[in-house]
Formats: sequence, structure tokens, C-alpha cells
Amino acid sequence: MFNSQAPNPDDLPSSAQLVKSTILSVIAAGVLLVTVVMPSEYAIDPTGLGSAMGLTEMGEIKSQLAEEAEIDRQKNQSAGESLIAPQTAPATAPQEGSNLLERIIREFGISAAYAQDAMRQDEVSITLQPGEGAEIKLVMLKGAKANYSWTANGSKVNFDTHGDGGGESISYEKGRGAAEDSGVLEAAFDGNHGWFWRNRTGDAVTVTLKTDGAYSDIKRVM
Repeated sequence: MFNSQAPNPDDLPSSAQLVKSTILSVIAAGVLLVTVVMPSEYAIDPTGLGSAMGLTEMGEIKSQLAEEAEIDRQKNQSAGESLIAPQTAPATAPQEGSNLLERIIREFGISAAYAQDAMRQDEVSITLQPGEGAEIKLVMLKGAKANYSWTANGSKVNFDTHGDGGGESISYEKGRGAAEDSGVLEAAFDGNHGWFWRNRTGDAVTVTLKTDGAYSDIKRVM
């Protein structure tokens, strides 16, 4: 049993105070929309502050990545490919006419549920013939993290965990004759981050990759 004491009415905010707080919140949200969200998300910078803070370039990169992901998705659909079968469906992207104030609240962490909605989980298997290589990439924003684990299912492969995007590239880890690997992949910049495997054995090798974290898409590059 839990006992609780009713609050003193004098300690509760008045209606006027609540209205004032709401108006101030709306004004602050509008300022954030114009100076931060529009430049960083849509590359729209009416005040010029976004360019000064480097946010407009970020928005241009995000738009480019979204276009590339959509082109890849359409190519895969037209070719009848079905490489990925997500175990947990990713969050649905907001519609063009969605409430921008709600978007601002989500962007600045006011709603913890948004961070959970941004997470997704996938598993994919690729069979490599002797001498064959393959590459899987996650589309990630700078600082985003994804847990991963992959196994060669009893065999061994050479691998390179790396990233590229926006004219930048990075190699996180390389290995030869590895049977498996796991860890946390943190994106050093906006772009594609993932793994390349090559089978140097004399038999076919199946690599199984499991991922979960903050990424918007997973795709086979080669």
C-alpha cells in the first residue's frame, strides 16, 4: 500500500502561469525551428545562422543521403531483390505535412520515445564463393551507434569495417582469417558505415550479420 499526500493548492501553478509558459515554449520552438531544425534537416537557412554554425551543410548531407537511400530502394524493388527482412520494423518517416512543432520536440530530446522509435533491428546472411567479396552498409548520422555481431558460421573470412560519405572515409577495423566479430559501430560522420568480407578459403562461406541501433537503412553495396 502506498500513501500520498494531496498537494497544497497554493503550490500549484495558476492558469495564467500555464498560459504564459505555453506561449514561451511555442516562441522558443519557433526560434529553434528557424535557426536549427530547418538548416540542419532541410538545408533551409532564412536567417543565415545555419551556415555560420555549419548546420546548413549538415542538412544538405542528410538530404543527399535520403535521396541515395531512396534510389537504392527503388533499384532493389525493380530488380525484385529482397535482401533484408527486418525483425523489428523501423519507425515510419514523418509525412511532409506533419506537425513541425512535434518534430522540434522530438529533435531536442524532449520526448524519450523518439529515440526508441529511431532504433531498428536487422539480420542478413550472404554466401560467398571462393575469392568472392561482399559489402553491407548502414546509413547513419554522425555519432549514431549500432550494435553488431557477425559470424562466418564455422569458417573464416577477411574483413574491413569502414565508413564513407560526404567526401570522407574511415577504416575502423581490419582482420584476416576471422571467424566472427562483434561490438558497437559509432559513425564518425554522416554516411554509410559497415563491413566488407572476402572469402579466401577454397569453399563457400556464409556470413550472417545481426545489427540493432540508430540507423535509417541497411543495404548491400556490392
